[in-house]
Amino acid sequence: MAERVLVVGSGGREHALAWKLAQSPHVKHVFVAPGNAGTAGHGKISNSAVLVSNHTIVTQFCKDHNIGLVVVGPEALLAAGIVDDLRAAGVRCFGPWARAAQLASDSSSSKAFLERHGMPTARWRAFSTPQEACRFITSTDFPACVVRARGPAARKEVTIAASKEEACRAVQEIMQDRMFGEMVVIEELLQGEELSCSCFTDGVTVASMPPALPHKRLLDGEQGPTTAGMGAYCPVPQVPEALLEQIRSAILQHVVDSLRQEGAAYVGVLQTGLMLTKEGVKILNFKCQFGDPQCQVILPLLKNDFYEVIQAAIDGKLCSCMPAWLENRTAVCVVMASPGYPGDSDRGMEVTGLLQAKELGLQVFHGGTVLKDGRVVTSGGRVLSVTAVRQDLMEALGEANRGVATIHFQGATFRRDIGRRGLRLLRQPLALVFKDRQVGAGSREVLGRLPQAPAVRGTRAGGRSERGGGFAAFFDLKASGYDDPILVSQTKGLGPKLQVAQVCKRHDTIGQDLVALCVNDLLAQGAEPLFFLSHLACGKLDAEVMETIKEGIAEACRSAGCAFLGGEVTEVAAPCPPGHCALAGFAVGAVERGQRLPGLQRAEEGDALLGLGSAAIHGRAFGVVRRILLTSSLHCSSPAPGSCGDTTLGDVLLTPGEMFSPALLPVLRSGHVKGFAPTAEGLLGGISRLLPEHVSAVLDALSWKIPEIFGWLYKEGNLSAEEMAQTFPCGIGAVLVVQKELAQHVLQDIQRQQEAWLIGKVVAPCHTGSHIEVENLAEALQLSSPQQLLDTSTAEIQSQPRKRKVKVAVLVSGAGTALPALIGSAREPGSCSQLVLVISNRPGVQELRSAARAGIPTRVIDHKLYGSRSEFDSTIDRVLEEFSVELICLSGFRRVLSSPFLRKWKGKILNASPSLFPLIKDGNAQQEPLESGFKVTGCTVHFVLEEPGAGAAIRREPLPAGPGDTEAALGERLQEAELRAFPLALQLVASGAAWLGAHGRTCWRRERRRLSPEEEQGRGAASAEEPPEREGLWAGP
Repeated sequence: MAERVLVVGSGGREHALAWKLAQSPHVKHVFVAPGNAGTAGHGKISNSAVLVSNHTIVTQFCKDHNIGLVVVGPEALLAAGIVDDLRAAGVRCFGPWARAAQLASDSSSSKAFLERHGMPTARWRAFSTPQEACRFITSTDFPACVVRARGPAARKEVTIAASKEEACRAVQEIMQDRMFGEMVVIEELLQGEELSCSCFTDGVTVASMPPALPHKRLLDGEQGPTTAGMGAYCPVPQVPEALLEQIRSAILQHVVDSLRQEGAAYVGVLQTGLMLTKEGVKILNFKCQFGDPQCQVILPLLKNDFYEVIQAAIDGKLCSCMPAWLENRTAVCVVMASPGYPGDSDRGMEVTGLLQAKELGLQVFHGGTVLKDGRVVTSGGRVLSVTAVRQDLMEALGEANRGVATIHFQGATFRRDIGRRGLRLLRQPLALVFKDRQVGAGSREVLGRLPQAPAVRGTRAGGRSERGGGFAAFFDLKASGYDDPILVSQTKGLGPKLQVAQVCKRHDTIGQDLVALCVNDLLAQGAEPLFFLSHLACGKLDAEVMETIKEGIAEACRSAGCAFLGGEVTEVAAPCPPGHCALAGFAVGAVERGQRLPGLQRAEEGDALLGLGSAAIHGRAFGVVRRILLTSSLHCSSPAPGSCGDTTLGDVLLTPGEMFSPALLPVLRSGHVKGFAPTAEGLLGGISRLLPEHVSAVLDALSWKIPEIFGWLYKEGNLSAEEMAQTFPCGIGAVLVVQKELAQHVLQDIQRQQEAWLIGKVVAPCHTGSHIEVENLAEALQLSSPQQLLDTSTAEIQSQPRKRKVKVAVLVSGAGTALPALIGSAREPGSCSQLVLVISNRPGVQELRSAARAGIPTRVIDHKLYGSRSEFDSTIDRVLEEFSVELICLSGFRRVLSSPFLRKWKGKILNASPSLFPLIKDGNAQQEPLESGFKVTGCTVHFVLEEPGAGAAIRREPLPAGPGDTEAALGERLQEAELRAFPLALQLVASGAAWLGAHGRTCWRRERRRLSPEEEQGRGAASAEEPPEREGLWAGP
């Protein structure tokens, strides 16, 4: 029987605990007290306002709500004895007794414990007066000190002092008003690499977790004040297994055994902070629960049912339920904090971009957040923990940084170097590193800026400069971990694309464009981008535009993993037009001398060509675009091809280029790639950079997806296929040369990050005079052109062909008849859909047997087993995500879906209604036409929305209602109509021919000619309004 669980706490750790517990089928619901915005009503998880500081109230809450398990997060509550009180009242609770929790809550007690049992730690002394403490500090030979104290509610104060004077000041400040208790601990500052090792324990058995490496300092390069943690990664690949086993047996098991011998059996999670020094492993401190943010990178790697592991630990049977961990996976967490942290931090700032981060496949754990008027706002120091789980550290690091770049709140503080040191240390295990040398905390860090003599009247990125001129900056290359680097530089300008941005008054994408152009060219040499600078010259300064461009560049640099040193903005004197701007970027990267891509010397006959997808247009191609707009009397504000009018041509032309760093860097450095070249200046030009004179290349344009804009330019500009390949990238942002035998392996690695295809091969020299041949380009461009689908009763569906079928799930209740028709149509040649799952809310229905016979996976999610509609829908949602479902069909599904579910899947749920929208919305669709005198009835397949409307119709199937029709006969004919309409509607949506546009109306691909009334009959209502045209070249006045 599923149980209710209470998680006590409000931070990112508690969100992670609730998230993992909610995945267990043994858990019916998880309450989080007090919780945060991330735990407020999400599926199985909701918040509770129970007063957690009052153990009697918590106990009563558990009894009133049938709580079967309590998991306590905050250390202060464990030290205060909440576990003792709950267990005494008969409530099962996971965590140590108060006496055992002193190991973490009392610094002097824990140091004494280590000393009693001969465990390695820093040299230390405890004092009750500041005078004694200062005398000790003055007399000691410690090169640096750590001052530790504990105050009320287990609030701890830790100060790292670089000098004796600083240590004495810290003692005076801590002890002057006794805010942190009666004792202060002075200990030696250990030097080395910090590591966090944790375990589950039932008091006897120790089950180790993968090691995690936290980043405690606020700023990059281990600078700034010490915090509770600004990020972490797990596991730590540079730590050898032999060392981990030594830590498990000599430290974790030793601690648990020693506590048991002292009569304080420890049950729960034990975390040890360790320092790997030249003398060996030494213990820094303990936590009597998961650390934060270590919890956020450890739990995502747990394969077992978390609930089962906890129950086994409480029952003393952990040996029978040892946790298992995901292999070949790494988790990276980057913490985003409020301005002012770790001191008093700002609150009430709105957080945006959370949905975009989720769409990247990331888990965002909330800490200091609350819901206010439906918005997520900040409420504490550490606001969010953005966690990525990927195949290796480099990949996870890149994805976590991408997630951080999508999330915004004012003054957000975060580190950009989480895990960077681990990448450098992968070359040498830590156990060896510390035998040879002491490892410093190097990182990619700008050391300072030097003003130069003024050259022009200008503005730096940070604001107006009275002196004008540029700036210089130091960059610590050695700290970036290179041994024998070669520097690579690149500079690029945006040119006409910037003019389009000015006309469209959209400057939010050009920053990414500029950085991507420079960084991608660095990758062509196998170089990692280090830093970036920009220069903007314009006739009249616009502060808002400058700030937008600067933010775009800074965000793009974060995604690329390089430092943005700043940007120079100059106001150019007349005769420069007031609105004219020029934007240029300069990037510097580095590559180890032996890791440069060999390029032209390596491409050989038989090698494969891989293409990376991009819809961007750059450079000289805008000259051709300009000519096409002139001859066609179109402008940037015209509707984009294939849109419903809510996207303009200018929006499409401003699509930014893809940034292939840092995700592609591990692939380029794997030794499997012979060459890499961006195609910003044209498909043929990019590929020609990779080929020596003695070989040629053949590409098949039907092997990759060409965005609509290129098909539209091809038709509208009356261009030849050769002109298109020379001028435009045609949907390929970059090309790689790979040995044929390794092509599929490299392709799979790349496809984990972005769209990529096998697009061609290197061949012997051709005798046609063309160095590169692109086959089927004209056909592919025609197929990519925006098209209006004709009525399928008079013409075959002419949708854009897809290389991959759309994954579809069907939800049933036993009352529908459309499933066999959907199964049959999905098997037809040319179908764009694939049925991957059938879900029923009732067991034993006929549709489950039909799906099983067809080889389609089935799931039964019985609504009677769930306490609320949202909990039921949340379970369905999780199963849909498990099968990577993209579209949902409802076939006689007799449950009302909740608003959050409908909002999440908006435009992706199809249903058939036995009426012609909007004539008959409710009631009996067979009876009402007969009684009301309607001459026609029918069925409608439509998108499912919170507020149904006629505009969401996809396919109507009209039926005449004759005077001799009975209700039963008409019902049978309606059922037959649904069997015809539903598969056709699914094909329209799956092929991309129909979709839900703005304001809940169905949109369609359009032909240039006007449809006849007969062709219009089968279509649903579409968004067809054209905005009034305006004069001008790009947009007009």
